[in-house]
Amino acid sequence: MENVLEYLPQVLFILALAYAVYFFTRNVNRLKRNINLGKEQNRSDRKKERLKKMMRVALGQSKMVVKPIAGFLHVIVYVGFVIINIEVLEIIIDGVLGTHRIFSFIGPVYDVLIASFEILAFLVLAGVILFWTRRNITRIKRFFAREMTAWPKNDANNILYFEVVLMLLFLTMNAADHQLQINGAAHYVQAGAFPISKFLLPLFDNMTNEALIVIERAAWWLHILGILFFLNYLYYSKHLHILLAFPNVYFSRLDPKGKFNNNETVTQEVKTMMDPNADPYAEPENDGDVPDKFGANDVTDLSWFQLLSAYTCTECGRCTSECPANQTGKLLSPRKIMMDTRDRLEEISNHLNKGESMDDGKSLLGDYISKEELWACTTCNACVEACPVGIDPLSIIMEMRQYLMMEKSDASPELNNAMSNIENNAAPWPYNQQDRLKWAEETN
Repeated sequence: MENVLEYLPQVLFILALAYAVYFFTRNVNRLKRNINLGKEQNRSDRKKERLKKMMRVALGQSKMVVKPIAGFLHVIVYVGFVIINIEVLEIIIDGVLGTHRIFSFIGPVYDVLIASFEILAFLVLAGVILFWTRRNITRIKRFFAREMTAWPKNDANNILYFEVVLMLLFLTMNAADHQLQINGAAHYVQAGAFPISKFLLPLFDNMTNEALIVIERAAWWLHILGILFFLNYLYYSKHLHILLAFPNVYFSRLDPKGKFNNNETVTQEVKTMMDPNADPYAEPENDGDVPDKFGANDVTDLSWFQLLSAYTCTECGRCTSECPANQTGKLLSPRKIMMDTRDRLEEISNHLNKGESMDDGKSLLGDYISKEELWACTTCNACVEACPVGIDPLSIIMEMRQYLMMEKSDASPELNNAMSNIENNAAPWPYNQQDRLKWAEETN
């Protein structure tokens, strides 16, 4: 019976780890399935250029530090959280094998690592508290736009609370471990340096080794279980960008932002119209290349990269805060475009999870994004330039506009008048060429 109880913690840990890995794998497979609902798009060119951009923007955080305060805090929290979790490898091995601080054999190097982890944990705590203050007390405007409803606001705060708890558990675990090492408790080898957690030692005055072991083990278990939970919470959170920022930046657009993609079908039609030798009544040569639909009215009409970007969106609001249309009171919010795309994709995903049809009578255009939002866009690319992870909301806006124009002939009266004038007068103004040139005659 004693042998069974001795291995019980290992068995429980392996079961918890296996379940977390299974759940995470299931979510990753769903994520890949959802992204692959998008149309094919070749983003495998210019590999060296893409890699350099990924290293500069995603790893180097070059766009984050454009806003120095938020950027500096983000770098601290991001780097600290990632490096601290290197210790998770040791925790997992200890949990599976039933050992304690298995890497302690590396001696002084181990001391330096643990000390570094503790300093970073403290910096992460400070950064998270400042983030919470900026969001909830300073109340920065971009965090309180109309699309930031209950879930987006709660999600952001939940992550901050979660990180505080994980860092405190990490420091509490180390402090109790340090005290047990000082007490010479069995199995607690002299290992590690504790520059931050040593200040928690007064909390453990007069405690027995048995009580300290309970605290250390409880903090150890809650810390690793919390990390496993956080890993699987990512799929439902805006913090999925922790995993997707790197591929999204790698596959992001490399062409100049002012360059728009031509629709080949329309281009060929225009060339035919301008060719004096072309037969206007002839059948198109490449009839099979004509798309089923011009533009996009639902997420399945978008490319896989646009759907990847929807999941990558950090909801930071930098795009919206830079948008001139939004600044002048228009309904358009580039952040909302990405959030709506993700929400619609998740709605379709839920149908697929239940074995239901994707055709539920809804669409991204109309049920999520209004025409007023689309036509408010000035196509200035400010949102694309502002995004720290290479997201392009403008490409989605343009594809939905194309659908409205070419499939529904649905545009505002002002735009229709301008296009009619271009067709009739070769300019967007209601004056023919002869009238427009009268000023030249008058100057002569």
